[in-house]
Amino acid sequence: MTGIKNINKAEVMALKDQVEYQDGQVVSKTLAQNEHVSVTLFSFDKGEEISTHESGGDAFVTCLDGVGKVTIEGEEYILKEGDSIVMPAKHPHAVYGQEQFKMLLVVIF
Repeated sequence: MTGIKNINKAEVMALKDQVEYQDGQVVSKTLAQNEHVSVTLFSFDKGEEISTHESGGDAFVTCLDGVGKVTIEGEEYILKEGDSIVMPAKHPHAVYGQEQFKMLLVVIF
């Protein structure tokens, strides 16, 4: 099992500062990934999205900045800074940058 990567250790930080916005893009930064867990930071420019898909694990999302829209089985949820939601495994879901939006995604397999 590998540990945390792509960020400094033993250093106080703001997670939202660890991934930057880029015009017209969704940016991801993997912090950990193995057969049990995936931890990724994302930034979405306004209007950018990850289209509908399913995951093999429960996906826990926490909004770090901005406003995002999560759709789970056709139902829309708006997330603002500090809000969290779980997208259940094997249920169709999508994520959209309602405004510029940063999130932490933790998937448990």
